[in-house]
Amino acid sequence: MGEFRYEKDADGVVTITMDMDGPVNAMNAQFWPLFAEAMDKLEVEEGLKGVIWTSAKDTFFAGGDLKMLKSIDADGVQDLFDSVEATKTVMRRMERQPVPHVAAINGAALGGGYEICLACNHRIAADNPKTKIGLPEVTLGLLPGGGGVVRLTYILGLEGAMPFLLEGKQVGPEKAKAAGLIHEVVAADDLLPRAKEWILSVQGDADAITQPWDTKGYKIPGGPSTAPKNMQRIAGAAAMLYKKTRGLMPAPAKILDIMTESAGKLDFETALRYETRRFVSLTPMATTKNMIETLFFGMNKVNGGASRPKGIPPSKVEKLGILGAGMMGQGIAYSAAMAGLPVVLKDVSLDAAERGRNYAAGLLGKRVKRGQMTEAQAADVLARITPTDNAEDIKGCDLIIEAVFEQIDVKDKVLAEHEALLAEGGFWGSNTSTLLITRLASGSAKPENFVGLHFFSPVDKMPLLEIIAGEKTSDETLARAFDFARQIRKTPIIVGDSTGFYTSRTIGTKIIEAVELVAEGHDPVRVDNLSRQTGMPTGMLSLLDEVQIKLVVDIYDTQVEMGLLDPEKEQNPKARAMLAEMRGQHGRHGRATGKGFYDYGPEGKTIWPGLEAWRKPEAEISDQDIKDRILFRAVLESLRCLEEGVLRSVADGNVGSILGIGAPVHTGGYIQFVNTYGLDRFVARCEELSARYGERFAPPAILRDHAAQDRAFA
Repeated sequence: MGEFRYEKDADGVVTITMDMDGPVNAMNAQFWPLFAEAMDKLEVEEGLKGVIWTSAKDTFFAGGDLKMLKSIDADGVQDLFDSVEATKTVMRRMERQPVPHVAAINGAALGGGYEICLACNHRIAADNPKTKIGLPEVTLGLLPGGGGVVRLTYILGLEGAMPFLLEGKQVGPEKAKAAGLIHEVVAADDLLPRAKEWILSVQGDADAITQPWDTKGYKIPGGPSTAPKNMQRIAGAAAMLYKKTRGLMPAPAKILDIMTESAGKLDFETALRYETRRFVSLTPMATTKNMIETLFFGMNKVNGGASRPKGIPPSKVEKLGILGAGMMGQGIAYSAAMAGLPVVLKDVSLDAAERGRNYAAGLLGKRVKRGQMTEAQAADVLARITPTDNAEDIKGCDLIIEAVFEQIDVKDKVLAEHEALLAEGGFWGSNTSTLLITRLASGSAKPENFVGLHFFSPVDKMPLLEIIAGEKTSDETLARAFDFARQIRKTPIIVGDSTGFYTSRTIGTKIIEAVELVAEGHDPVRVDNLSRQTGMPTGMLSLLDEVQIKLVVDIYDTQVEMGLLDPEKEQNPKARAMLAEMRGQHGRHGRATGKGFYDYGPEGKTIWPGLEAWRKPEAEISDQDIKDRILFRAVLESLRCLEEGVLRSVADGNVGSILGIGAPVHTGGYIQFVNTYGLDRFVARCEELSARYGERFAPPAILRDHAAQDRAFA
């Protein structure tokens, strides 16, 4: 059984070492009785000088029991409220003890773990690269319910606490100290001795052992929420939150509300209770369940290798070659160098290769300027990238990534010229977003060692890597590609070889549906704005301008020429005709040329007046139909990818849709959206849309089967 080990030394200092069942300490059903029992002992302990809270795990404390929280429904809210209030009562008993409590943070202290630290008088963290401190609940649709919102607002003030509460920012020990989250950083071996030293140094010092919120006359840094400057700050934060969430993610707004009330008229005890009420109100919501399911459990499944072929030992790339130093190649080179890999970056000229290296130099310079690394560290990273125009320099790489133009003949030529330079047993990766890997691998001497590696732009910011298995790609190659993705800190999903794979195929459906709406005569600004109201990061017409109309038309034409698409079966013929005309007759290529659905100039963007040619004032459609047509197209395409085996798992689909193609975060990903929408209800809505707008909205067989069995997608 798990335990809180209780040890009192000769100086009257008690060390409580949290060692619960499982790999981490967590606020689960086992926690509260252990916590309460420890406090019962402390309150009757004679000669007590102070208490050190630490952990027997690699992490200090991992936070709340997300499996339990995800299971809460409306009937379970009161029990959860009572449980959270009971835990907070024990925390208040800690704070009111007439002896100092110290959090000796030996690893990550996140969420509920950091809330325990906040209830201590002093917080000391080990100088450990694995130590992360913060309150990331908002990233999972929750809020810190163990006093974290109230206490951090009291300690840092409204402005100081906002990044940690509203964004869920996590930081290492030194940054945590600089921000005021902790008091000290020491070497790991000095953690417990320093905690004891501090306890003994403050004996009899009432100020040191009284929490700020229990100190008479204490003023919150920056003043109360009713101060004019803070009222402006709160209004600005509320506006920014709505702009970011469209009101679809309630947690950030509830956090801001608690912060405002905590720094306003509510006393500390009432603020804690108010925080609990707001916390438990989130748990039955579909948004919360979606985000927990995908951004925690799904992410852990994907990164943990659920789709990685089994029985193949882990591997590491020792030397990476990249062919093509353009936008994608230079981004891959930077990401790999940041992960410690030596990289040979080759282009047709040395100047081009050096420009690719200079891209990395620019990003590193920004990191130095922001204080994220030293100049020496930046120089070390840059030194790992070797620019060249000499093919011989690629020789001996155990992975070569081809990142040249999205043209088959160019990719074929590069493969023929460089494949033999791979190290013995090395493998080849083609960075492509649409071209079939089986076709690209047909010219390879070893197609079993050929894999698709679809990076997303900009590579240094986008966390997803889509790994594509061709017909002959071996499981060993897939496993090595997966390991490489984790090595360079990307989240990998493994998908089957299909036109557009999973991500390009799915993102294309929602974009083309938005164009179809405009081609039908609807107001383009309304269509663009309503697509954002679904929770997508940007409007679909704006996104198409970024992607480039020219590129979309070229890819479609190429796929038709290759026989991969039949224009007679095109599901959005009006949209295709409109795009062809915009590009061909009007020269509207996209944002890069300043001309797309919008005109782009020094003062911003305005809708292209030429779209009036398609406008039909008599065309009628509800706002909900516009939003559902755009969102449902992507959801249905994801289900078809799962049905066809393009997706290997539901988790891959959900994680990939959020990290790679802008699925609304509150949905938990395109497939999870169906679960909380309700399978029968989703089928019925699809049938409505299909009857009005076409067969592309018809429910696929996999959806009908799951609905008939009342079986969620998992």
